[in-house]
Parts: sequence; C-alpha cells; structure tokens
Amino acid sequence: MAPIRVALVGLSASAKVSWASDAHLPYLLSRYGKAHYKLVALLNSSVSAAEAAKKTYNLDSSVKAYGDPAALASDPDVDLVVVNTRVDVHFQIAEPSARAGKALFIEWPLVDTLARTYDLTKTMNLQNSIIGLQGRVSAVPLRLKALIAQGTIGTVLSSDIRAFGNLIPRDAFPEGLTYFGDRKVNGHPINIANGHMLDYVQDVLGELEDFQANMQIQWPERKVLNAAGEAKGTCTNDVPDLLALHGKLRKGKAGIVDGATLSVFFRSGPQFKGDPGFVWHIYGTKGELKVSAPGPYIMADFYAYDAPVTIEVHDFQSDEVRDLGWEVEDWQKELPGKARNIGMLYERYAKWVEGGKGEVKEGKEWPTVGDAVERMEQFAKLYKTFDSEWET
Repeated sequence: MAPIRVALVGLSASAKVSWASDAHLPYLLSRYGKAHYKLVALLNSSVSAAEAAKKTYNLDSSVKAYGDPAALASDPDVDLVVVNTRVDVHFQIAEPSARAGKALFIEWPLVDTLARTYDLTKTMNLQNSIIGLQGRVSAVPLRLKALIAQGTIGTVLSSDIRAFGNLIPRDAFPEGLTYFGDRKVNGHPINIANGHMLDYVQDVLGELEDFQANMQIQWPERKVLNAAGEAKGTCTNDVPDLLALHGKLRKGKAGIVDGATLSVFFRSGPQFKGDPGFVWHIYGTKGELKVSAPGPYIMADFYAYDAPVTIEVHDFQSDEVRDLGWEVEDWQKELPGKARNIGMLYERYAKWVEGGKGEVKEGKEWPTVGDAVERMEQFAKLYKTFDSEWET
C-alpha cells in the first residue's frame, strides 16, 4: 500500500517548544514510521522558515515548503496534516485542510475556543483524525486498564490524584512562554498538562458524569526568566494555576462501582521538595493501586525521569504491597522517549487506514478529534465554574 503522505506543521529551526522535532520527526524518520508514512511537506510561518527547517533537519530536497495553510490544503499529494503550533493558531492552520477533506493530527488542545471547535469539526470525518492525547495509548494507563479488568483490586470504589505542573517554576514563566499567562491563548498548564492527565484518567476510569471545581490564580504577576534563568522583568497572569475538582464517574463502566468518586488536585509549579510530582490512587474492594511519578507529573510520555514511575498494589487480604511493573512495547524502545507514545498514535491510525478504514478493533483505538470535542466541552464547563465571562 502507498504510504500516508504527511505535511508537518511547526517543525522549526528556532522554535521555543520543540515537540515537532522531539516527538513527531523521530518516529516519521524511523523504520517504523517509513513503513507507513512519507514526509512530503512542511508548513511554517513562511516558505523561508520551512526551507530553514528542511536544512536544519537534513530533510530530502523533495519535501515541499509552505508558508500558507490554504496552499497546503490545496496540495493533492498530502493526505495527513500534522499540527504542532501554539494553540491559538491551530484553527487557522487546520481549517483549510479540514474543508479540503484531508486527515488531521492536531496536538492538544484542539483549538482555543469551543466555538472554533464546532466550526472546525462540522464538516470533518472525525474518525479519520488524531488528537494528541497520547496518554490514552501510554504504557502506564494501559497497564492500569488491564489490572482493573483483571479484578486485581476488585471493584473500583473511588480514585484521587495529586499532581503538579512542575515543568515550569511556581512564580515565573520562561521567555517565549509568557503566553501561558494569557487566558485568551488557552494554551497553558491547566489546559495542556492538566488536560492530558484528565483525559487519560477518564479513559481508564470512565468519564465524569458531573463535577464541582474550584480554581484560583495564586500568582497574578510572574517573573520572566531568560535562558540563563535570570529574572528579566515581569508579566501579568490571568490564568488559574490551581484546580481542585471532584465529581462522580459515569455509570456503566466495567469494574467501576456506580457513583464512584474522582477527586483531582492540580497546582502549577513544583511539588513539596522531595515529594513525587504525581500520585494517583485507585481504591477498590480488594486492594488499592498507587501510581507515583517523580519527575514532570504529566504521564503522557514517561520519559527521562530521574527515578522510576511505579505502579504498586496494596492487597487487602495479604496486607502486602507489591510493585506490578509496566513496560513499553519492544519497537518503542528504539525511539527517543518523547516519540514513543506519539509513535503509538501513528501506528494505530496507520493500521486502520491500511485495513480499509473499517471498524476499529477493540484495544487498537486511538484518540480522535471526536474525543477532543468532548474534552473541549468539558473544559468549557470547567472554566465557567471559575469565571462566567470565560470565552467559549
């Protein structure tokens, strides 16, 4: 079968955030990626920027360089457009290709408002898409789903999470990321880091049927740090940096008692010194699971930690605590850490395309833009609990 022809958006020679080069490009250029995909185009802010990226990453001269989303959308030799940019430009980049009927892989968050979510998706084939909520196909959540299905802790009664967005300082933003403090952009730790977590947690336990939440802005003014970590002025912050949420899980999920409670605490910035950055308890009738991550709490990638990410069980009958372990698939070990779960998204999507785009096999699902719509609706509701004036 002919490879799926990919246009990569946001692969930059000078980007502040390097997700396209760290997570997408290594898979696409690997032997696994080349078995299913062919990188045929780049889209950047200008043709010259795309050409610079081609040179920086030693891409083939046949890769086309675009600076206009509409021009890319009209290219008949592109099948899948992969969007890796700041969230407030996702819509203007993706919408022309959506109208042209191209498949889309969009990093989370989908777009910056709920209104644009509906505008983008109204003509799309939602199944023929990918949303970058890769936590759903990550090894630890998949292991947890299997343990619950096996009845390792009996029936789940409740779950609680304490998490920290410790990829950034508690009271500062790095230069180039001050937009994290601008709520109009809608690309910030509550939406991105916490959003990834809430998605894979609900994929494991089931969707929240209803919830109550409290959010707080603890640092309305933040320092701006240069590359050396030195403070070079300040910026205002109108984005909440603390979230406390609790609610009931939707009825009907196998292995989960009706009315099970989910409680989540998230705070942007480092945790108490020496504590884990992420702790997730799942409490059942026969035992309790505990997941601990020492490094960046966001478990969408499981890479480059300075200590292991662990899954432990407290067996109530034996009163023993055991490490249950987890493992990525062998082929993923050949990829850099950040590319492993992104690669799994590409792999699952490619198998579906190559299989004729029929019914998705159980256990081979991937998150689609349709899943992102549900998550965007949930976040719109979440923000209304904080600010009834929040733009949706």
